[in-house]
Amino acid sequence: MHDFNEQCNRMVDEQLKARNIKSEAVLNAMRSVPRHFFVPEHLHGHAYDDSPLPIGLGQTISQPYIVAYMTEQLEPFPGMKILEIGTGSGYQTAVLAYLGCDVYSIELVEELAASARMILDSMNLDNVKIKHGNGYLGWQEEAPFDAIIVTAAPDKIPAELIAQLKDGGKMIIPVGKVHSVQSLKLITKKKDSLFDKELMLVRFVPMVE
Repeated sequence: MHDFNEQCNRMVDEQLKARNIKSEAVLNAMRSVPRHFFVPEHLHGHAYDDSPLPIGLGQTISQPYIVAYMTEQLEPFPGMKILEIGTGSGYQTAVLAYLGCDVYSIELVEELAASARMILDSMNLDNVKIKHGNGYLGWQEEAPFDAIIVTAAPDKIPAELIAQLKDGGKMIIPVGKVHSVQSLKLITKKKDSLFDKELMLVRFVPMVE
């Protein structure tokens, strides 16, 4: 039997706090959301490892540190309206929902969207909406958003997502070519101008249409 609570606490202390994740709300969310719910059963023993893991269909669940880091950069607050591009396993979605954000998440792979919806429903997270669709188009009928988080890498920032970000809003997004190092960027929109801050080099699955 795995002691998931102990593994989760160790993950927060050794992978997140030790690497300067400071937000108590984010640390508490990462402690509270069971990551093993979101990985295949045969990988439960590695659910709290310091690495991404395959979830099938060519997709991955991100390294815990990256989830915490991207979340912290958005400075989430209860009631914040967030568009997530790339639901994947639903883990990042759950962390944002646990923080009290209203999350609108889009997943291109229908099977993953259905699986994530089932897991999130089982956790009684009623502040999440998941849609099967093309992330490049965003979720126009629900725009504008306080923040946008993109968990797959496009070659360049999609204009439609910028249009759906409200004035003063933030977007965190990895940008770069497939099979190469990408740049994780924090974009702030102010009066139709964009302020672009490069945060770190990363490797994400490609964002496809």
